[in-house]
Amino acid sequence: MRSLSKYTKLVKFEHTIFAIPFALIGFFFALEQNGATISFKLLVLVLLCMVFARNAAMGFNRYLDRKIDKLNPRTASREIPAGVINAKSVLLFVIINALLFIVTTWFINSLCFYLSPVALFVILFYSYTKRFTPLCHFVLSLGLAIAPVGAYLAVAGKFDWLPIILGFVVFFWVSGFDIIYALQDEEFDKELKLKSIPTLLGKKRALNLSKLIHFLAAIFIILVAIIASANWIHLTGSAIFIGLLFYQHTLVKYNDLSKVNIAFFTTNGIASVIYGLFVVVSLLV
Repeated sequence: MRSLSKYTKLVKFEHTIFAIPFALIGFFFALEQNGATISFKLLVLVLLCMVFARNAAMGFNRYLDRKIDKLNPRTASREIPAGVINAKSVLLFVIINALLFIVTTWFINSLCFYLSPVALFVILFYSYTKRFTPLCHFVLSLGLAIAPVGAYLAVAGKFDWLPIILGFVVFFWVSGFDIIYALQDEEFDKELKLKSIPTLLGKKRALNLSKLIHFLAAIFIILVAIIASANWIHLTGSAIFIGLLFYQHTLVKYNDLSKVNIAFFTTNGIASVIYGLFVVVSLLV
């Protein structure tokens, strides 16, 4: 049990909350649009895919960045640089979770199974990107944007515009708040010649870009509501999500990063859960 606790801390298991509500929305949108009845077995398989994929992605990121993390005072206490878990064990953990992800998709449908290596490539490739491009934030957000599309495919077995637009919500939402989070490491990243939007533009311009990106996320939230013919419950969830989206920008200033964690973890976690809850309830009633 202690060993399991080490690995849940390694991958920050609680942060799965960012993507799972959107996967659930994709799942229930597919049920509603295709006139399907809920299958709890399929729902469990989708959730397992989410967990396995994220475990593989986060574990690989920690494995690949172990030497960088050791040099950064903010990350030196992470499990690998702190010696809590050895690097080889983490790599094995990544391989096991990647295989479990692929196997689980096989039990869903053939389309999900065939696309599973593509999804794995995207979420694992992200870990390399800050070594050569400041667009790394957008690769991360692309990996999370797969969640609602994949959940929709699990039910419908085909692509549709609604889950893709929902994927754009996740894409712009995540890239925007990841830029905010990266502000903390601007000086360190410059020293190690690592790439990010803050190292490219500086803190002030990076924050302004993050606001613009979140404005685009808000537009796509509205588009989802329009296409889905949203009722008042869905619209309420959308309004709260957009409000929290911009509230985080009142917490973080380019010359004051003391509330970055509140903006990144708390505000975005609450926004995701509330939006997911309201939209799913709107579909059920």
